[in-house]
Amino acid sequence: MKSLGTASVAALRQYARAVEYAGIDLPALLKTVDLDPALLDSDEGRIDGEQFQAFIRRLAEQTGNPLLGLETGDFVQPGSYSVLGYITMSCATLGEAVARIAPFEKLVGDMGTTQLGVHGDEITLSWNCNYDDPVVRPHLVDNVFSSWINYARWLADNQSAAPTRVRLRRTLPDPALEQAYQRRWHCPIEFDAEEDSVSLKKTLLDTRLRQPDPLLRKTLEAHALTQLASLDADSGLTSKVKRSIQQQLMHGITRQDMVAEDLGMTSRTLQRRLSQEGVSYQKLLDEVRQTMAEDYLRNSDLPIPDIALRLGFSETTSFHRKFKAVAGMTPGEFRQAEQNN
Repeated sequence: MKSLGTASVAALRQYARAVEYAGIDLPALLKTVDLDPALLDSDEGRIDGEQFQAFIRRLAEQTGNPLLGLETGDFVQPGSYSVLGYITMSCATLGEAVARIAPFEKLVGDMGTTQLGVHGDEITLSWNCNYDDPVVRPHLVDNVFSSWINYARWLADNQSAAPTRVRLRRTLPDPALEQAYQRRWHCPIEFDAEEDSVSLKKTLLDTRLRQPDPLLRKTLEAHALTQLASLDADSGLTSKVKRSIQQQLMHGITRQDMVAEDLGMTSRTLQRRLSQEGVSYQKLLDEVRQTMAEDYLRNSDLPIPDIALRLGFSETTSFHRKFKAVAGMTPGEFRQAEQNN
């Protein structure tokens, strides 16, 4: 079985909004696939692709909704696309935004890949889904296309904008449900197609967006490239260890043996395998702590001693010393600088 990589918490959060709107017990649903509900509080966290696929499978089974993917697309927000969402918000035209999908979509997750083709006066965005669960796959494709279309309309401030055609590999579960697609997409939909794709007129690419900011876009793209490099650098084991550490830190725990147990191995085996990859548990712990610390300082009003406690430091002075060694400033100075910015 191939690895499904990772998915951003931002992508999971879109489904979470749909679940809560439907009145479903979200924490209980997350726990059925071993996901800690506290993960939803992280802006840049990631989860295993296998867990994300299992979550969508459980949601589909629990709701029995044949339009699950289509309807969850109604809950898209800029943050659903991680930093890619904010990059597209700062683009000048819809064409600029579309051109950013393929290079940066890995930041959203490894759910699939996009290819852009030009055919006469149309462009076509084809999406190849990486998830192999036959229940999940059609819902995920529906969600991606529904999210794209809703988000593009929001960006362009034009709710009447429509593709020229959508093609879906999936079989229409019931002909009576086709109206639900038509109501949302306002275009012909071809089911049992050879590919999953959305086509639109090239002239739509010239549509001006509501908040162009080229300087901000360049800054965000630089940040996105750094994140992509970090994702590429992380091995499969390293990524899993970091995610396990993050989950443990949600409870103020930093025990290597518990992380090893979570990954189905002994502490000694974990230490040996990390050593073979040129990293140590302490290094990964320090990296995750620093990322979470900056997130808490930037996005919460938690007192600094409370942040230190949450990150497993027995003394606030130890937290100060570690943080300053990496960031070049104390946690208080970092928070003040972020507020000033």
